[in-house]
Amino acid sequence: MKGIGASPGISIGKAYIKKDDIDIKKYNIDNVNEEIKRFHKGLCNSKSQIEELIEKTKKDIGKEEANIFKSHKLILEDPEFIGQVEEKIEMNYINSEWAIKEVIEFFMDLLGNLDNDYIKERKADFKDVSNRLVRNLLGKRGVDFNEIEEGAIIIAKDLTPSETINIPKDRVRGFITEIGGKTSHTAIMSRNINIPAIVGVGKILRDLENEDIIAMDGETGEFHINPEKRIIDMYEKRKIEYEKYRKKIKNLIGTKSVSKDGFQVSIGCNIGSIDDLDYVIGNDGEGIGLFRTEFIYMNRHSLPTEEEQYDKYRLVAEKMEGKPVIIRTLDIGGDKEIPYLNLPKEDNPFLGFRAIRYCLENRDIFKTQLKAILRASAHGNIKIMFPMISSVGEIRSAKKILEEAINELSKGNINYNKNIEVGIMIEIPSAALISDKLAKEVDFFSIGTNDLLQYTVAVDRLNERISPLYCQYHPALLRLIKMIIENGHKNNIWVGMCGEVAGDTKLVPILLGLGLDEFSVSPSSVLKVRDSITSLDKKSMEEHALNVLDLSGGDEVLRYINKNIK
Repeated sequence: MKGIGASPGISIGKAYIKKDDIDIKKYNIDNVNEEIKRFHKGLCNSKSQIEELIEKTKKDIGKEEANIFKSHKLILEDPEFIGQVEEKIEMNYINSEWAIKEVIEFFMDLLGNLDNDYIKERKADFKDVSNRLVRNLLGKRGVDFNEIEEGAIIIAKDLTPSETINIPKDRVRGFITEIGGKTSHTAIMSRNINIPAIVGVGKILRDLENEDIIAMDGETGEFHINPEKRIIDMYEKRKIEYEKYRKKIKNLIGTKSVSKDGFQVSIGCNIGSIDDLDYVIGNDGEGIGLFRTEFIYMNRHSLPTEEEQYDKYRLVAEKMEGKPVIIRTLDIGGDKEIPYLNLPKEDNPFLGFRAIRYCLENRDIFKTQLKAILRASAHGNIKIMFPMISSVGEIRSAKKILEEAINELSKGNINYNKNIEVGIMIEIPSAALISDKLAKEVDFFSIGTNDLLQYTVAVDRLNERISPLYCQYHPALLRLIKMIIENGHKNNIWVGMCGEVAGDTKLVPILLGLGLDEFSVSPSSVLKVRDSITSLDKKSMEEHALNVLDLSGGDEVLRYINKNIK
């Protein structure tokens, strides 16, 4: 069986089934004021528990991880959340638990409609807060992990961040959840506490019982239920090999990412929050290859000010201490619902009013962000990147607004880096096909393979029914990547990649052979990619790259790589 590998590691243990025990019932109340007092008492108790959890997390894992629970506290203090619950109690004469359920479901539905895995998975924070608040109102305890025996693998529909932090690390060997993704807080925390994890496996709870034997690989997402002895022996062997590999790549911290024949690349990181910076630094990331700024605009009631944005961008630049920080300008639109922007619903938001298209029609919002980025550039090695570019005209229009922002700062004698680099994401086939023209307008390219692939093969990457067609080994994608890199280099600009393909160690040799200059990956993938680069000869990989470009399908490409590149 297979899910999404969320935290690497090999484990064999006994299943411990964690079931959701909250059964919320709706009933009418007689006294609205007393019910609202009861709701506020639940809020106070929940906030006290979260404050204790923040201190525990600081002590057990670290300050940045504790910020997850600070965001939980902010939800409980949010006037809009509190006001909506109170309104439902007053208007409908219903109990607090049901009112909370309806309000939380409203917020979770908003997040669920966003075309971004990271944002979607913030739903877990709302669920965690809701569960805690409802349990306190009902007088129920959460999961009692004290009853777990040594060697357990937790099986659950989902694990909230607060449940993950309370897992007894000395007794639990791993966990598997029916839902979730790689960027959920739970997955991130499992990586930080070094517990193997697999998420998004689908409906398995009905097929399992406590004490079933599980063999799991948190890297590949593969797991077996009650496997035969040869499978267990194979996993025991893989576990020993994995521990050796982990020690080996840790030795790469502080070294350069250079191939055996002397070709040096940069391995940066994709981040969506300042909270991710410690993971970048801890894993020896060589910079920020993609800072997704849309998260600064989410989960609030109004646009962030120039000052708010400046503070965040400056902090990232300072913490990276001169290493490159590529800030992608606002990438929101019809597919990402931000209520205060009143964006229209669209029939096909993937091809709609989003990213640079939105910014060019909302010049004040765009210019405010550009001024904040420019100001922060005085404090580090910041670069600007425009998303979803499809034509030369869009670049020129964006650069014109950037020039206006520069002029306004200059008139105010405000410092900024006068030599700041400006680049674009290549994530639309039209941009790839005219990349020779686009390269004359910018200082660098960054290939966004997630969207480039979905637009090239006409597959909605979030549609499970056709997900097998979304294959990152497709020769069409690889041919476009080759074209982009060649056109960039012909025009003396460097070319990076910030999509999932950059962190696929099977494709790293092909990307090296194609001449990719920069790989931007999740922090946990930095050392794996560096290990791959340092073990390869670029000249040999050039031949392999040409060979796979001549193949017919993704399955052939994968077979070729598995057979010919070790």
